[in-house]
Amino acid sequence: MKIGFTGNQSGMTPSQKVRFVELLSELNATEFHHGDCIGADAEAHRGALALKIPVYVHPPTVANKRAFCEGADFFHPAEDYLYRNRRIVDSTEILIAAPRTSREMLRSGTWATIRYARKRGRPIYLITPD
Repeated sequence: MKIGFTGNQSGMTPSQKVRFVELLSELNATEFHHGDCIGADAEAHRGALALKIPVYVHPPTVANKRAFCEGADFFHPAEDYLYRNRRIVDSTEILIAAPRTSREMLRSGTWATIRYARKRGRPIYLITPD
């Protein structure tokens, strides 16, 4: 199963991290795609590598928000956030999302990616912070 991920720049809560690893195992991930941002993307990257899942990195063009994750199997060219987030959804079958808030927010890249995945009919596993 090709899994996409979106999360917040503050990082995941301890319970989000635990549930994230459980989901990757339960869903039998064969590929893991993320956006290479600081915070949750970097944490998810480490979790996928620990489970020996092939990792595909879709970096943003904004260098000061990048995590510069190492050890991935494939690095896509850097793209603006909107296009990068859509490429993650379009390249995968399921989206795992770890937003900073339990309630949907405007002006949030994580929530915008969730909305796009909904429009594309992707199953979404929402791991709220609580």
